[in-house]
Amino acid sequence: MFSKRTFSLPLLPKLAKSDPLKTRILFPTVVATTLICASLSYGQERGVPTAPTAAIDAALYTKYNTDIAHTTVNWNVCGSLPGSSGCYGSGSLGPFGRVGALMEGEPKTDRNAQTVTRAIYVLDTASGTDQNGVTLYVYTKVDAITTDSDTVTITLSQTISLPLVGGINPHSAQMAANKQFLFIGTDQSPSAVQVSKRTFSITQLGGFTPPINVFGIFGDEYGYVTLSFGSFRTHNNDFIVVGPNGSVVESGAVSQFMLNTVQAVLLNP
Repeated sequence: MFSKRTFSLPLLPKLAKSDPLKTRILFPTVVATTLICASLSYGQERGVPTAPTAAIDAALYTKYNTDIAHTTVNWNVCGSLPGSSGCYGSGSLGPFGRVGALMEGEPKTDRNAQTVTRAIYVLDTASGTDQNGVTLYVYTKVDAITTDSDTVTITLSQTISLPLVGGINPHSAQMAANKQFLFIGTDQSPSAVQVSKRTFSITQLGGFTPPINVFGIFGDEYGYVTLSFGSFRTHNNDFIVVGPNGSVVESGAVSQFMLNTVQAVLLNP
């Protein structure tokens, strides 16, 4: 016979706070809490991006026209302001030999003075006594804006004679720009020019052999400009691409053009 024995198991100790099992249970909660706090702190540091402030002249626009002979440029500023609407100023520029192209520069806003300043570039392709010179006139346009008025002043600031050939009879004048330079040519000249907006220094572009006159100048929204020499309808043509900093990045045969989002390229038949 077997004798009956009684076994007593030792009592297990209570889990201490540092027990590994309990630590494993609490760890995910601690990590999640830490991540939530970090996320909140990160969001508070970055903040909510603010919407861009509208330009103070965003609801104003300037219209231009010329007389039949293209010797005078007329301008008229209209639109609306918080306290009024209608037209606020008008005037004329000139006289010129023959206006071949016009362009506005980038606006510069002074919110303390409530003014917007921009350049107006007028290309005269029949300047001088023989009326075959090409001259760039740079005007400074200032809009002094209040809640209900716009006082407009336009003054001549620069007159630059360009090494290009023009004429009194209608000829094709080309002008494009990026933030730093103007690019100008005529279909009477085998070279175009690059004009610095800051210093008004002039660099000639082109000069192919045999000579090919400028056909078109085209820009895109990133500051690249293509200058085409020779018509698309001929086999004797070339092109140059200039980058935003004014350096030539490509050149080659066959006229090319660029597109942008505000002006269509018109291809003549």
